Amino acid sequence: MGSLQLQDFVAGLVGGIASVVAGHPLDTVKTRLQAGQGYGNTLKCVLTVYRNESLTGFFKGMSFPLASIGIYSSVVFGVFSSTQRFLSQLRHGDPAAAPSLGDMTLASLVVGVISVGIGTPVELVKTRLQMQTQPYTKANIKQNSTAPGSSVYRGSIHCFRTILQKEGIPGIYRGNVAMLLRDVPGYCAYFVPYAMFCDWITPHGSIAPNPFAIWMAGGVAGAVSWAVCTPMDVVKSRLQADGVYSKQYKGTIDCILQSYQNEGLKVFFRGLLVNTIRGFPSSAAMFLGYELCLRTMKGWQSETNP
Repeated sequence: MGSLQLQDFVAGLVGGIASVVAGHPLDTVKTRLQAGQGYGNTLKCVLTVYRNESLTGFFKGMSFPLASIGIYSSVVFGVFSSTQRFLSQLRHGDPAAAPSLGDMTLASLVVGVISVGIGTPVELVKTRLQMQTQPYTKANIKQNSTAPGSSVYRGSIHCFRTILQKEGIPGIYRGNVAMLLRDVPGYCAYFVPYAMFCDWITPHGSIAPNPFAIWMAGGVAGAVSWAVCTPMDVVKSRLQADGVYSKQYKGTIDCILQSYQNEGLKVFFRGLLVNTIRGFPSSAAMFLGYELCLRTMKGWQSETNP
């Protein structure tokens, strides 16, 4: 049995789609709090979005992540599982050997680095679309193209194409350093707590965790991970939202310094509550979708090859 297995990538795809559906509305609230103005606290932001944009406002920018985060999660889970098996083969001569805490941490670090290449353009398009508070019309484009919240993009593909045309490849990867600094520790605080909590909550003598244990462990891991990620997530959101209506930040360090000088240390914890709340159902759906899909495929494989 090799390190690379297609099942992990397919199950990651299913988990990714489940997580987007479960977490996108609160992700929109989080982005508005971090990069927008005048929203105040979480409750005020929710009410403002609903009042001005109705229920559809919470799902802005979801089509692109729905398609792309499925692929992104496929790579994340596929690379994580493959790296763990490779390390087990290297250390114990058996890819199926239980991974150590060190192996899980190293696999998480590898995922954090690789994920940035795929995830940055996805996050950029999602953030730009979430920051639009007005519908796309030609009249709005002509009259208010530089006003905060005015419509610049008519959809995910148009957003991606416009950024590529106006800002080039560097524009598509705007915020990649902040995302690297967010995701490397973030995935360590994602996969390791999941494995530990899953082991702890699973009844002694059980061969594998039940769906409730997977759901609970996944939710806790998501909440912990997003709590760790929030400071750099604020920086990432600001950098990626920047450039729609004006250019305020020169880079990651400049964004950190300006944010701190203008709003103090508390700015880096903006959206912490909504991040941790959103992290629970989103990650619970992610891990549950991944694990159940993986079990189903392994069951099919056992029936086909008894």
